[in-house]
This record gives sequence, C-alpha cells and structure tokens, in this order.
Amino acid sequence: MRVLRVGDDALLVEVASGEEAQALHAELKRRRAEGLLRVTEIVPAARTVLLDGLSDPARLAAELTSAELPPAPPPSRQAVEIPVRYDGPDLAEVAAHWGVGEAEVPRIHAAAEFRVAFCGFAPGFGYLTGLPARYEVPRRATPRTAVPAGAVALAGPYTGVYPRSSPGGWQLIGTTDTVLFDHTRVPAALLTPGTRVRFVPVGAGDAAVPAGPGGAV
Repeated sequence: MRVLRVGDDALLVEVASGEEAQALHAELKRRRAEGLLRVTEIVPAARTVLLDGLSDPARLAAELTSAELPPAPPPSRQAVEIPVRYDGPDLAEVAAHWGVGEAEVPRIHAAAEFRVAFCGFAPGFGYLTGLPARYEVPRRATPRTAVPAGAVALAGPYTGVYPRSSPGGWQLIGTTDTVLFDHTRVPAALLTPGTRVRFVPVGAGDAAVPAGPGGAV
C-alpha cells in the first residue's frame, strides 16, 4: 500500500489489485459510518482510493501505511437486477474469444454475480467485476463513434452498461432499458461502488424497466 498526499486535505491510496481497492473502500466507509473517520469524499478506482476533505491527512497517512488491509466484508445488500436482451453486435466475437458457442455467452454472463468496483467516465457508469479471469476480453481495435444508451458491454475484467449514448470501444453483448442515471431520482445513480448486480436474460418482446435519456469508454 502506498499513500500519497494530494493537496492540503486529501490522500490517494494505491494498492496492488482491484480486490484490495474494494476492500479498502469498504473499510473506510465502515470507519466513516462509525464516526472513526472524518472525510468528505471516499472515491474508489481500479487500484486506488481517494480520500478528500480530511482534517488530519498526515496522521491518517501514517496509520494507513502501517496497517494491514482487512478482507472485504461479505455483501449484505440485495442485488440490483438488470433485465438484458443478449442481442449485442459483438456477441459472436465474444463467443469466439471465450471458445464457446454464441448461445453460451448469455448463460455464462447471467450466471455470475457482479459487484460495482468503482464508477467513472459518465454519470451512472459502473465498472462491474464478477466474471472469472478466463472470460476477460480486449477492447475493440476501432472504437464505435456512438454506442446506444443501455448497451451492456465487456472490456478487460469489467462489465458495464452505457448510461447514455457515447463513443466507446467495449464489446457489446446486449441491451437493457434500465435507467442507470436519473437526476430526478434519489439517489440519481442506480449503481454505486459496492452494489451487487445480477443480469437477468429477457426476450426481445419481454417488458423491462423504462428507458432513460441517452464521453467515451
């Protein structure tokens, strides 16, 4: 673990893996909830956690540097279910990369339970982990100029759902009508770090959650 000062009242904590970043984020949220940590923002990323608005960053930096990182706590929150039609234009390419039939991609993807590791790129976009490492896929060599809102996509170890129309280079395997971000909703973002997520296959004619409004990732 490496702790870096950021300005006068913030720290950036670097760890070795996404799993460690999720565990650290959960531990820091626990401390804040129990009144053991005064901080304005706790922002996880792929292998870092940013703490902003600290009253004594030097003391916390020394404490974190010498501390052992606890394991991530077991998930307790009910999973968010996202209906998805597995009709993406890159389904065949993903199947070939996985070495399976095209019909197996929805089964494999929907069988996993995901967790939002961190958010970024656009409001409401969560980077979801949960697929085994053997199912990682590369980004497209040539990004698309426009990916529609609701596209369910894969890149590297992550699954994501585009909350609005955007350029993007992820592999598109499906679509959903679920609204990922709605500024009139509380909270506005459906997915936040630590949220459990399951994808539920639906047919082309099945009812789904009403769509919201339509950056590159």
